[in-house]
Amino acid sequence: MNFDPAIEAQLAFRRAQAAQELGSDWNLAEELEERFSSSAGAEASRAYRQLVSLGEQYEAAAAFQEFLIYITWQQVTEETIAEHFERGAILCDRFLNRRYDGLSAQTLSQVQALHLSFRQGLGLGDQHDLAKDYERDTPKGGD
Repeated sequence: MNFDPAIEAQLAFRRAQAAQELGSDWNLAEELEERFSSSAGAEASRAYRQLVSLGEQYEAAAAFQEFLIYITWQQVTEETIAEHFERGAILCDRFLNRRYDGLSAQTLSQVQALHLSFRQGLGLGDQHDLAKDYERDTPKGGD
């Protein structure tokens, strides 16, 4: 990756604030983000899960969803378990399929890179690889 997910998370979080994406829940998001960023272990994991839960209520909030993708990668680096890879892949799928207006090419590229990394962490590769595998493994005519 040619970017730092921790820095990109902070930038996305500030964009979410500037766009007022979370309305009256912004103060809660700020409190949870502070706990996530300033702690480790169980406390950071709790804050992370609460942020993801909050994000489920705001699926149209592009910058906040982007923020969640980046912090999920941070979770992967702290605790390399399938749950985080799965959640990251799901968040990326939703983000990329939603087709938010006004996303920069850089944002799309970074989310696509993380999507691939989450999928590779699950042993899935990228969609293109899956299509090639399917074509290779599908019996043809006289097989």
